[in-house]
Amino acid sequence: MNTDNHHNGSVFRVDKFVVPAEARDEILSKVFQTHALLRQQDGFVRDYLLEQFSGPGEFNLVTMVEWESQAAVDKVVPIVKAAHERIAFSPQETLQRLGVKADIANYQRVPEL
Repeated sequence: MNTDNHHNGSVFRVDKFVVPAEARDEILSKVFQTHALLRQQDGFVRDYLLEQFSGPGEFNLVTMVEWESQAAVDKVVPIVKAAHERIAFSPQETLQRLGVKADIANYQRVPEL
């Protein structure tokens, strides 16, 4: 897979979650807080917060944030980390405590052949 192009275009952060029903409200609250911060950052393009309503898919909550570039992503990572530390929020601890399974990665568009 060619990853050289990720420096020259949009980067998509896609977080997919398997959220137990009893954890939904807490997870959504944290997602909304984090996305409010992301929307204020330079290089933010758009975001989507999606909840599955039908189909056999494993993941019932998906978030996607489009950034202008990998440089924008690199700048926002420490900002989000610092904001989470200020409110004593550990995403990893919260996911583990609530029994949420997460699949988190950055993506780029596939160029046409």
